[in-house]
Amino acid sequence: MLLEDRDPVRQRGQQANGEVSGTPRLGGTGDPPLRGTSAPDGSRMEAVAEGWELGPAPGDRDVTPGGTPQQAGRHEEALMAELSELVQKVVKSSSWWERHGVDISILACSFLLLPAGFLCLRSTQAIPLLAGVFTLGVVHHTLTVKGSHLASHNALTESKSWGKAWAIFFIELCSAFTAEQATYNHVKIHHGYTNVIGLGDSSTWKLPFLNRYIYMFIAPLAVPIITPLVALDLLRNVEWKAALRTLCCMFLGLYCHYWLLLHVSGFQSPWTALLCMLLTRSLLAHPYIHVNIFQHIGLPMFAADRKPKRIHLMSLGVLNLPRNTLLDWSFGHSLISCHVEHHLFPSLSDNMCLKIKPIVSQYLKQKKLPYNEDTYTSRLRLFLQKYEELMVHAPPITELVGIQ
Repeated sequence: MLLEDRDPVRQRGQQANGEVSGTPRLGGTGDPPLRGTSAPDGSRMEAVAEGWELGPAPGDRDVTPGGTPQQAGRHEEALMAELSELVQKVVKSSSWWERHGVDISILACSFLLLPAGFLCLRSTQAIPLLAGVFTLGVVHHTLTVKGSHLASHNALTESKSWGKAWAIFFIELCSAFTAEQATYNHVKIHHGYTNVIGLGDSSTWKLPFLNRYIYMFIAPLAVPIITPLVALDLLRNVEWKAALRTLCCMFLGLYCHYWLLLHVSGFQSPWTALLCMLLTRSLLAHPYIHVNIFQHIGLPMFAADRKPKRIHLMSLGVLNLPRNTLLDWSFGHSLISCHVEHHLFPSLSDNMCLKIKPIVSQYLKQKKLPYNEDTYTSRLRLFLQKYEELMVHAPPITELVGIQ
């Protein structure tokens, strides 16, 4: 059983009555996170093609039960090794199309939809105009969220060189963020220290000075403006060559969007073109923000020196949402219905996370480990009801007394 020092029965990391029990980021699991942690050595850090098993944090010690700490640690390592072996068998038996091709095709289709979206905006009729806004909005989020997320994990290709190139393209050119900082904060910090207080606890997403309705329903509209501003601030932490490259890519991406609205879509006023840019870039900003907080905040949180091993950390601190056609396409399975699988095996593509989902869920349940799932509406209701507790106050640290 998992006990928390303030409420001994709630912090079990499992579903209870439609909501995930437990008490306690704006940047995720998805798109480049807006986190202020600087990457060491700036641009010299490679885009990480991380392994499936991250080493312990400095000072980390196993606190799960099962005899001595060493015995408990060996037991959890054996569980992760066994699950990894099952998953590797599926990966090795999968074709290139399954490992990379499906997701690359989705990104390629999004590029092919761009001309149709810009041309629809030439119309003065409501339906084609709305279709153009919707098309460009979905394409933008597919490239910036799904593309950036896969590129940050080097899940689009097995080549590190091509992986770095795709990270620059999707994160800097399409998303107007800095690749080094996005990769470091998301892969190294968020994934390495998921739900660890002060590191991967998703606190970047919290804006405690906003009330619940402004945060949940109005603030997301500002994401397209906030993202490049945060990126500019983070450029102080990277080498000047990387900063110059990022500035050029950010300017080129934003200017190309603006230029196409003027010269292809036929906007006469710069202000209407800028308004259309804001509208399309914030079309799915609400679910983007919601998904990033729903899947971690409200689940058990841990101290850096007292956290469970990887398999327990990810099963306790990560939640899956149900499949959704629009969000599956735009954000990817690894950010929606396969987030637990993604945190356990982060280098796998969205399609592969979906393929291993039955194996992971069955294994965790067989071993009586948490496998958190909840609906979008249930999580939205929970956050509106407990906004102060989850998003304003500091989350309590979960005390590991035992895990059954």
